Amino acid sequence: MPSPTDIRPPFTRESALAKVQAAEDAWNSCDPERVALAYTEDSEWRNRSEFIKGRDAIKAFLYRKWEKERNYRLMKELWAFTDNRISVRFEYEWKDATGQWYRAHGNEHWEFADNGLMRRRDASINDVPIAEQDRRYRVTG
Repeated sequence: MPSPTDIRPPFTRESALAKVQAAEDAWNSCDPERVALAYTEDSEWRNRSEFIKGRDAIKAFLYRKWEKERNYRLMKELWAFTDNRISVRFEYEWKDATGQWYRAHGNEHWEFADNGLMRRRDASINDVPIAEQDRRYRVTG
């Protein structure tokens, strides 16, 4: 699988699909250090109602996220793309410390620097409680 910087703008359908798959794979690792490498040092995020700036802040956010969101499993789907931007639809499932499962639904808009790193991420996300038997995504491996 290519590294985040191997897939650079301008995007074609093929390279946009590869970028989305690379992001899905990285996020499913639940490794903040790995995931953060896909972002510029000064990357700006909006994640729900939280505004984050910089790779160190992204790492801190991801450590908090995966401490809370256990058994995390994500699916991303390419929605649209242009020269240096990609939009995705996603769903992920996780459970909290009490064992309650959730499915998160959302959209992300990504903007990339010429070197292939993401410099901007805007994410709108909604969580819906689900029963364990209604899960669609399973942690493998």
